[in-house]
Amino acid sequence: MVLDAISSPQDLRALSADQLEALAGEIREFLIAQVSKSGGHLGPNLGVVELSIALHRVFDSPNDVLLFDTGHQSYVHKILTGRAGNFNQLRKRGGLAGYPSRAESAHDVIENSHASTALSWGDGISRAFSLQGEDDRSVVVVVGDGALTGGMSWEAINNISAAENRKLIIVVNDNERSYSPTIGGLASHLSRLRTTRGIAPKGLFEDLGLKYLGPIDGHDIGAITKTLNLAKNFDSPIIVHIITEKGHGHRPAIDDMEEKFHAVGVVDPFTGTPMTKGGITWTSVFGKELVEIGRDRPDVVAITAAMLGPTGLAEFQRTYPERTIDVGIAEQHAVTSAAGMAFAGLHPVFAVYSTFLNRAFDQLLLDVALHRAGVTFVLDRAGITGDDGPSHNGVWDLAISGIVPGLHVSAPRDGARLRELLQEAVCIENAPSLIRFPKGEIIEDIAAVERRGGVDILRIGSPQNLLIIGIGAFAKLALDSASLAAEVGVECTVVDPRWVKPFPISLIEMSKEYSGVVVIEDGISHAGIGSTFSEELRKQGIRTPVLAIGTPLEFLDHSKRAEILGDLGLTPREISTSMMQFLERSIIR
Repeated sequence: MVLDAISSPQDLRALSADQLEALAGEIREFLIAQVSKSGGHLGPNLGVVELSIALHRVFDSPNDVLLFDTGHQSYVHKILTGRAGNFNQLRKRGGLAGYPSRAESAHDVIENSHASTALSWGDGISRAFSLQGEDDRSVVVVVGDGALTGGMSWEAINNISAAENRKLIIVVNDNERSYSPTIGGLASHLSRLRTTRGIAPKGLFEDLGLKYLGPIDGHDIGAITKTLNLAKNFDSPIIVHIITEKGHGHRPAIDDMEEKFHAVGVVDPFTGTPMTKGGITWTSVFGKELVEIGRDRPDVVAITAAMLGPTGLAEFQRTYPERTIDVGIAEQHAVTSAAGMAFAGLHPVFAVYSTFLNRAFDQLLLDVALHRAGVTFVLDRAGITGDDGPSHNGVWDLAISGIVPGLHVSAPRDGARLRELLQEAVCIENAPSLIRFPKGEIIEDIAAVERRGGVDILRIGSPQNLLIIGIGAFAKLALDSASLAAEVGVECTVVDPRWVKPFPISLIEMSKEYSGVVVIEDGISHAGIGSTFSEELRKQGIRTPVLAIGTPLEFLDHSKRAEILGDLGLTPREISTSMMQFLERSIIR
């Protein structure tokens, strides 16, 4: 096999055209076999096989810098830079990351894997090379999967277009997709360019002052190589427009019209059928409930940033297509547009991964909250997600949302509470509201013993012991920890506040009755719910001590969620031990 002889990009340069074609086929077979076993981003990488081979034949990485936007299209790059042997541990503890990783290779640069950032990186790196006289080094930015729909890309292009004497090559990997088909005016412009043979006439890119080459067949290694060589010898920033097919060479991916196998779990390598039958997910419960709300509330509209299916909005879109807005990978625009819709009488529901709301904090703060806009934010993948690595863990939202004036924040513990809290959230019209829930299958509903002032009492213990506040899906962890404490005679009360901002008055009053309060949350403990609750008690002159248990203020490497929770001591056994020690200290005080 040709692939067996590839240990670095230099090995590509001696291959014949026939060997390169054979290599492309072997890489596809390798990707299908490996990613089907581990899960990961299959479709995007099947589409960039020939492009990645050509890039590494023309450019000398890592002396020439290759940047991928987004990073999930870097699997072939990893294979060609000597990491094929580690794919059996893709996205697993100690194995390859699902995105570029500096710890893995000098060929990797950008780790954050949030879309639309690479052009700014490319601008900065190429500018630094120019200022330092490193005129022999090229910077290549591969922009694909809808990343050009993000506003940050165009902020970068605005600067790049005025640059001279810089070897900066922008490769537009145009597969007409992000997760779903790319939308908007840019997509329409690229679609027109696809039909143009040879070098395109003046258009969007050349009007900005950027030389344009293309469109080029992204599955023709020879054509890509020839064009990249032309671009490499150009002394100013230049765009190379490559047409690829997401999922190319794998019939199940091609037939997947919604996502083209953008991201898969463990699947049959031949049919693409999931190997395990998943249960009901948090995402699906949200999606179904929003459809029900939409029937009664014609003012409710759904917004997504290029992630219609992954955030549970596909059914809403099928039912109410005119009330479903996909803005592309543009979270900032989505939030401010939502503020405008709220002003005009609609109630927008913006469904987004927790980690991606970080990108729109200014808009949340000043466009939505300052204007008291009735917008509901639904944060999927909140807390520790695991496999996708440090930039995709949703552990910051509770701390970030805690400093937004007027924002109502809720964390459902189960499906029944998710439906209930979503109904309550869309009824808040004079302030923004936020609901957050984790990734994966939903847990069995946890019934409350009673509801007191909006707070659900899940277990009643002795006042001289501890009051345990379980935030969202960590309510189950709180109950399990309390059960272990009960085995040694310490009966604790466990509550779910449902709404964690503003704190229910009843919860604050309740805390006076106990020796201490323990807050368990799936987010950073620094400035999180426990920290904020402790501050609120101090403000009101309540001296009950508070123990905040959450994730540390650090970036967490990719691993299974359960493994990370174990590492951090977020297990019933370790939490119960911490609680007993805290109770002992509290009683001594």
